[in-house]
Amino acid sequence: MAQPDASHYVAGAPLEDNGGTPFESYDPATGEPIARLRAATKAVIDAAVRSADGAWRDWAARPGVERGRVLLRAAALLRERNRELSVLETRDTGKALQETLVADAASAADALEWFGGIAASIGGQMIPLGADFAYTRREPLGVCVGIGAWNYPIQIAAWKAAPALACGNAMIFKPSEVTPLSALKLAEILTEAGLPAGLFNVVQGASAVGSNLTANPFVAKVSMTGSVPTGRKVYTAAAEGLKPATLELGGKSPLIVFEDADLDDAVSGAMLGNFYSTGQVCTNGTRVFVHASLRDAFIERLVARTERIRIGDPLDEATQMGPLVSHTQREKVLSYIEAGREEGARLLTGGGIPEVAGFPNGAWIEPTIFADVTDTMTIAREEIFGPVLSLLTFEDEAEVIARANGTGFGLAAGLFTKDLARAHRVAAALDAGTLWINGYNLTPVEIPFGGVKASGLGRENGWAAIDHYSQVKSVHVTTGSVDCPY
Repeated sequence: MAQPDASHYVAGAPLEDNGGTPFESYDPATGEPIARLRAATKAVIDAAVRSADGAWRDWAARPGVERGRVLLRAAALLRERNRELSVLETRDTGKALQETLVADAASAADALEWFGGIAASIGGQMIPLGADFAYTRREPLGVCVGIGAWNYPIQIAAWKAAPALACGNAMIFKPSEVTPLSALKLAEILTEAGLPAGLFNVVQGASAVGSNLTANPFVAKVSMTGSVPTGRKVYTAAAEGLKPATLELGGKSPLIVFEDADLDDAVSGAMLGNFYSTGQVCTNGTRVFVHASLRDAFIERLVARTERIRIGDPLDEATQMGPLVSHTQREKVLSYIEAGREEGARLLTGGGIPEVAGFPNGAWIEPTIFADVTDTMTIAREEIFGPVLSLLTFEDEAEVIARANGTGFGLAAGLFTKDLARAHRVAAALDAGTLWINGYNLTPVEIPFGGVKASGLGRENGWAAIDHYSQVKSVHVTTGSVDCPY
């Protein structure tokens, strides 16, 4: 079992309230419960808000370098405990340990380290105005709420907490009820690193808890990662209280393979953009547009490599793909695979449920590739959030740009070409918050991350995140007499 000391973490310590609605966290590979928790009651939410509101002002008054040291110590602790945290994340999400060892707690450590490193540099500017002058102050917002998704639990928690804390805020984080465990470990580590009580609180529960936090009058800002429908609800609630919101939502991202692309690299990019984390990545390039001249060769290599993907025990480091996060998610993905068949797409490989020795009850699914996909098919329009690749072909640049942009989403995009001028030209033309040239799904904390259109608002990571966790105050200084006409 991975049973935590308590369901919540408030005011620097575990907190339980037996009045909360119980729920369980399951190991997707076995179908067995690994922890039993309780959703936050009003009393827990109120305690978290009081704790955060009572802590952030003193934290904000400290020098940035002091705040940064705490984040840097926490990053070091995350790295020291990377394996145990990765095992926990694998058991909670089903993702292969091969992945979690490098992409989850390690990514959280990167965020804490980078924002800890810039905390001392967060400030304003001096503006000369002749004899007078002005200066700006970059100040924290106060109590921030983070609402996480189930695909990258500890990474998302750190991506939100690191800039918030670097700027002098407090954060109350609500993980997904599907993957609730690693955020509690992050809270413990931050406390051990010296973060004062109340500055990072974790409260558990489903959407009702997130709604109550967003609506709380003491909350100054909300940052949410999840689906478009949930994002609309959070944005509406934030707008009601005139609170800024950062939303990182879904995607149906295009990946374009031009005729001069390196074929092996392009196939690698397509596989990373569809099968990593069992396809449960918001930026995935699930619409793979391949130039007609490369179509047959691309399909041959893609199918051959996909059929060699090793599915099995996610805690075995040789395993390359674990199960989906839940049986509910698998049913959703299978329904999209059936829609692809019914609408005329050609199934090249996968599409079923594999038998995995020793794990008869896991939420397993085969990596799936469809060819002959058209832009109007359901699998080309809706976010599947599973390992389902849709292959489309194109003839020229203008055509593929128009088709790639023909979606309500705009989270990410990618392209493979050896033509440098075309690479930058197409990058400028695609509607996406993040674009990769000759690569895919690389998200270093140094660069801003977020979407356009229905894929979200605001940016996480990089210096851009500081704008979303702070506010600017202008101070005008008069050095002479006041010129008044009255």
